[in-house]
Amino acid sequence: MSDLSYFGRTVKHLVICSLTACLFFLPLHHAFADAQKGKQLFQQNCAQCHNPLRDATGPALYGKENEVPGGRKWIYNWVHNSAAVIASGDKYAVNLFNQWNHVQMPPFPQLSTQDIDDILDYVKQVGDEAKQAASAPAATAGQAGGGAAPASNNNLLYGIITLVLAVVALILLQVNNSLNRMANEKEGIETPEPVPFYRNKTYIAIVSLVLFLVAGYFLTNAAVNIGRQQNYEPTQPIFYSHRVHAGINQINCLYCHAGAEKSQHAMIPSQNICMNCHMAINSYSGPQLYTPEGKPVDGTAEIQKLYYYAGWDPKQRKYVNAGHPIQWVKIHNLPDFVYFSHEQHVAVGKIQCQICHGPIQNMDVVYQYSDLSMGWCVNCHRTTKVNFADNAYYSNIFMKYHEELKEGKIDSVTEAMLGGTECQRCHY
Repeated sequence: MSDLSYFGRTVKHLVICSLTACLFFLPLHHAFADAQKGKQLFQQNCAQCHNPLRDATGPALYGKENEVPGGRKWIYNWVHNSAAVIASGDKYAVNLFNQWNHVQMPPFPQLSTQDIDDILDYVKQVGDEAKQAASAPAATAGQAGGGAAPASNNNLLYGIITLVLAVVALILLQVNNSLNRMANEKEGIETPEPVPFYRNKTYIAIVSLVLFLVAGYFLTNAAVNIGRQQNYEPTQPIFYSHRVHAGINQINCLYCHAGAEKSQHAMIPSQNICMNCHMAINSYSGPQLYTPEGKPVDGTAEIQKLYYYAGWDPKQRKYVNAGHPIQWVKIHNLPDFVYFSHEQHVAVGKIQCQICHGPIQNMDVVYQYSDLSMGWCVNCHRTTKVNFADNAYYSNIFMKYHEELKEGKIDSVTEAMLGGTECQRCHY
């Protein structure tokens, strides 16, 4: 065998190694913890109850990774199903449950371990930046917005490596073909003319298969999301800030949405509910408000809009006409074939508003936080434990589960056990 043939086989091995490396590095830059993605995941799943640096509805998250037993593995189990960790008798979990007044963290089985890693890295990044700012304010002031740079640089680095290796693999492939042709010519072996890549059946089949898979992926996702309105954020006739009312001023949700605990619908409050406060409050002096596009909002002018709709004259301090109904734009729209009762969830299930509506107390403009898909609802029914033993609603029904709880055969009851995953529960 000639040296050229031997060298050609060596190049072929290099091509295989390079292609293997491409396949390895291509997903690698996604696999590494991405704090930017973690920020998005944190805002979508955690922000309604947690703050990285201070206690809120739940405990501050910064530093918890080093505090919990078992590190991230324990956190994975806790995030996926905190109730199971508590039921296992884990001392730290039980103490945490008791410390926070028996408020149980909802399960998030949809989050992968990589998603949780991203969230933890984002929390660590925020905490580390806060520490640096506290120790050297002047030195770090100009870096306040650059905390996510390392994660972005890593992604860019792995992307560049992937492209470089792909180019190297193509070059080595061409070199290998040329060396094989030279070796065959030297040994007097006739070399057939190479088939152009656009006529090569193998290449055509591979490209067709890739295009088919990519098109199928996007078409399936598009079909699944038909009719869903997650992140829907319409402009309302009056700029009403839940952050100001429910967050800063701590107005209970049920004061305005009185139907949430006693009827199917939460109800949009009438102008009279608003005027209970705004007969006296005719100007806004809180933090500057902004639209989602970043335009400043005049809070006092928005109150004047309310007066117009209510028919109220702030100078005479009385109603001067019948007013007009406010044409609020509905945000959360379930299909007509779905039955949903706020009373059943709020009054019986003791579900917090934020579980479905997200961090509503932080929203200036309300948007649809959850996708409200059937899978999302069914998953909640499968994993959420019902306040069963001490709930008057269940006192005289499902006696089998009452007995099993007393006998210690089961430690909790989920909505799925009560028929919450049956079709007719929501579709009838």
